[in-house]
This record gives sequence, C-alpha cells and structure tokens, in this order.
Amino acid sequence: MAVRCCRTNRRKNKMSEITFIITEDDIDGGYTAHAHWPEGNRDIVTEGDTRDDLIRNIREALEVSFDNGEAAPRLIHLHFVRDEVISR
Repeated sequence: MAVRCCRTNRRKNKMSEITFIITEDDIDGGYTAHAHWPEGNRDIVTEGDTRDDLIRNIREALEVSFDNGEAAPRLIHLHFVRDEVISR
C-alpha cells in the first residue's frame, strides 16, 4: 500500500501535513486509518465505527503521538480508498 505522507513547510523546514489512508472493513463495517510520519519513523494507526468516530480517533492518535513542543502536523488529509469489483 502506497502512503503519501507529508509535505515540508519550506520556511520553517518542518513537516506540517499528514495524510491518512482510510479503508473500510467489508465484513464488520467501520474504518481503519494508517499514516507514516518519517520524523521519528512512526506509524500512526487508528479505527472508528463511523466516520465521526474515526476523525475523533485520528485527532486523539495525533495528540498522543507527539510530545509537547514537538512539531506535529497542522493539516490532516484523509484519503478514502474503496475497492470495487464489477462483472461484465
């Protein structure tokens, strides 16, 4: 799975954006979000039963993933991935 992660703020030379790849569970429903933050080489993964739960959990996951004073992303991109199969 390809993960686009972050852009660099050229003025401050700090990463200010993060992109979560969102997939929906076909069996149980709900969503899983995954992002990679190169600084510190950390993966951030969370889940939610609904879209609102997922967004709340993403914000919480970011809060606990970065120490006070550590540069955390300011913008959060959500990239929803849906796999559809059709027949002829």
